[in-house]
Amino acid sequence: MFPPNLDAPAATRVLPLQGVRVLDLSRVFAGPLCGQVLADFGAEVIKAEHPGRGDDTRDWGMRIGHTETTYFNAMNRNKRSITLDLQSPEGLRIVHQLLPQVDVVIHNFKTGGAEKLGLGYAQLKALKPDLIYCAIAGYDSSGPEASRPGYDLVIQGETGLMALNGAADMPPLKFGVAVVDMMTGMYAAQAVLAALFRRDRTADPAQKGQLIELALYDCGLTVTGYYGLDALQLGHDPHRYGNAHPSIVPYGMFESADGPLIIAVGTNSQFDKFCRHVVLRPDIVEDPRYATNVERAKNRLSLLPLITDLIRTFPRALLLERLNAQGIPCGQVAGLHEALTSERTQRSRLVQPMPHPVVGHTPVFAPPYRLDGERLPIRNAPPTLGEGTRELLSRLLALSDEQLEDLRVQGVLTLPD
Repeated sequence: MFPPNLDAPAATRVLPLQGVRVLDLSRVFAGPLCGQVLADFGAEVIKAEHPGRGDDTRDWGMRIGHTETTYFNAMNRNKRSITLDLQSPEGLRIVHQLLPQVDVVIHNFKTGGAEKLGLGYAQLKALKPDLIYCAIAGYDSSGPEASRPGYDLVIQGETGLMALNGAADMPPLKFGVAVVDMMTGMYAAQAVLAALFRRDRTADPAQKGQLIELALYDCGLTVTGYYGLDALQLGHDPHRYGNAHPSIVPYGMFESADGPLIIAVGTNSQFDKFCRHVVLRPDIVEDPRYATNVERAKNRLSLLPLITDLIRTFPRALLLERLNAQGIPCGQVAGLHEALTSERTQRSRLVQPMPHPVVGHTPVFAPPYRLDGERLPIRNAPPTLGEGTRELLSRLLALSDEQLEDLRVQGVLTLPD
């Protein structure tokens, strides 16, 4: 189904964050996504997980092998996994011993949770003054809701995201993916990259470390973008247009004679071509009510039914052929499986088969970034639970097999077979 992994082996490429080490204490989505971005760019990301259950998402989605799921795999490529009981003195001691060799720590404990465990910023900065410390929580750590847990769906509701999604005659609708978690993870990765950049440029030791705080609520509100600013200008919620655009007409999903397609007429010139050469109705663009986008938006209630009925009379392939010939943005609406297995996706090598110790191979998304014309490689498949515990703790802390076995017996960690 998927082409082989043809990307250059990691050993032959110098990646931007090569030499940076990250301790990822986070779980679920936003924090792990931040760690995955850093791993994609070459950082050595060590994911520390509970010895028994691991990351919560190892039990979410469809099962792959014994310890992974589709959900987990989407946020944890290019990492290594160690198991540690962070509530045990021995587990905490191992984190503290690792810290001098770590550049970045990521966590998403509830506000105050890291400090209770002995993993707060001040506690770790005392051991590693130039530490970059990224804390992700649901709400502002200095506000009255600091201790509330952050859940994507709740925050989609609280930030108005659900109120702007969907059609006008529908109730509030969540986004298909956890968009708040996703954007928070990306914002967190940007902040970590900025902190690494500053650390390398400053000579002042006091300026090399950095506390980064991200709140899901803040990021969710930011995602409202121009709709949010529209609401402030209007003094009330903007109208919802579903798949249409609030200010560009025609722009959205339309039904052809044999299936849906996207048509995005962005300029007056494109609309002229659309009328004359696609739907073969020059009289529409010659009507003053529809000659400019401002007028089309003003008169959308009369224009859109006309356009919709016209499009429905043509087969989709013919419409796409005509639209492409005129340079009008368009595309076929694909199912998710159809998109993932399409020739376009296979050609891009965005989905690649990676070896798996139980199921043989499993598909993994490759990083979306291309540097110098090459997609960044998948250096490590999403890890089985604790696969790197023995190797990493032996290499970084010089723990012997006997010491590791003793920690295993105490329940502090698990060891791979």
